[in-house]
Amino acid sequence: MRSLSLFSCFSVALVLAGAAAVPAAAAVPAAVPAAARQVLPANDGWAAATSGTTGGAAADDAHVFVVRNRAELAAALAGGTDPTPRIVLIAGTIRANTDDSGNPLTCDDYADPAYDLDSYLAAYDPAVWGTAARPSGPLEEARVRSARNQAARIQLRVGANTTILGLPNARLVGANLLIQNVDNVIVRNLRLEDAADCFPLWDPTDGAAGNWNSAYDLVTLTGATHVWADHNTLSDGNNVDAAQPLYFGRPYQVHDGALDIIRASDYVTVSWNTFQEHDKTMLIGSTNTVGADVGKLRVTIHHNKFANVGQRVPRVRFGQVDVYNNYYYLTDEDDYSYSWGVGVYSAIYAENNFLLHSADISLDEFVYDWGGTAITEIGTLARVGTGPVREVNLLAEYNATHDPDLGTDAGWTPALRAGLSPAAQVPALVNVYAGAGRI
Repeated sequence: MRSLSLFSCFSVALVLAGAAAVPAAAAVPAAVPAAARQVLPANDGWAAATSGTTGGAAADDAHVFVVRNRAELAAALAGGTDPTPRIVLIAGTIRANTDDSGNPLTCDDYADPAYDLDSYLAAYDPAVWGTAARPSGPLEEARVRSARNQAARIQLRVGANTTILGLPNARLVGANLLIQNVDNVIVRNLRLEDAADCFPLWDPTDGAAGNWNSAYDLVTLTGATHVWADHNTLSDGNNVDAAQPLYFGRPYQVHDGALDIIRASDYVTVSWNTFQEHDKTMLIGSTNTVGADVGKLRVTIHHNKFANVGQRVPRVRFGQVDVYNNYYYLTDEDDYSYSWGVGVYSAIYAENNFLLHSADISLDEFVYDWGGTAITEIGTLARVGTGPVREVNLLAEYNATHDPDLGTDAGWTPALRAGLSPAAQVPALVNVYAGAGRI
């Protein structure tokens, strides 16, 4: 919990100097918000382990940038290849689906000449293609080329030793922040919205009825270490999944994760964020294969609000994941699947979380067994609507209606925490302080 006044000195400086006078993606030699140089506090989750997480706190004047459009943002990030400490301050609304002159781009602009959706649907209709294999051939190859065109525009790579901070009311729309194989990154105070995939893949082998799969998260950590995501708001914006059409009887899924942590990423703290109106929220570990993920994927998730999100809150493989003092607000039973996904070799430790749910979402739906063996759960409180608050055990509710049972001991106890709040206080704390604009 930090004061809203941290931006005041910078806001005054901009007013006095004239905001329009700041050069495009140029260094900012004057004062910057105090929050831009804040480092992760000691003991604040797994990202505080070993060297801690400082992001771009040490940036010199030449590496502090104010950016107002996609081209400026890409220039300030330098392709994610320069480890020089940097602070990137996002002002206003930046839309990733724009050209270098700021003109909007649509899916048609990315589409390969050999691709169109109607032809794709006709070719890979299960009645024509079958259900035994994923699409292949010229039309699928054209879809892949189209997807690459979009990825080159909306995937923005973040380099080591970087802090990205949203100035008041900052929004990043349509972008996938890609934090890949780098160390020491902070992302704070941003509204991240609608990283929609123009060219989802139809996979008839995914589940009993097949599924459409998209490629982009709002934020992706892959092979990343020491990352702090704090006081952000992540959502599908105005392009919600419920508004998507059905093709082959399955939702045309244009969104993937909100914040995914995969491929041996490690030492991550996710704090004081709001996740809302999104389906696949947070995947930790992307494969069941024993390999690089073993001993990695250590993540702390605390004081976040998860408001009407569908699943993966989080879904975990391999990692020791501390889930405490989060507020689960679940009133949309039509789009709800589960919250805690207990995957292979996972070790979730869940303490003092609060669940507000509709009567149509039963408590035994909250946990889902994805091949795991155990989860530790302590001090969960729940209420239905405005009814009484009561202590519950979501794991016990799951075990009462499912076989085989999941064990009750994940095999470890968290040591790195910013402070454990009583579960009864969690809704009030999170409603007041979580999300962008509340840093």
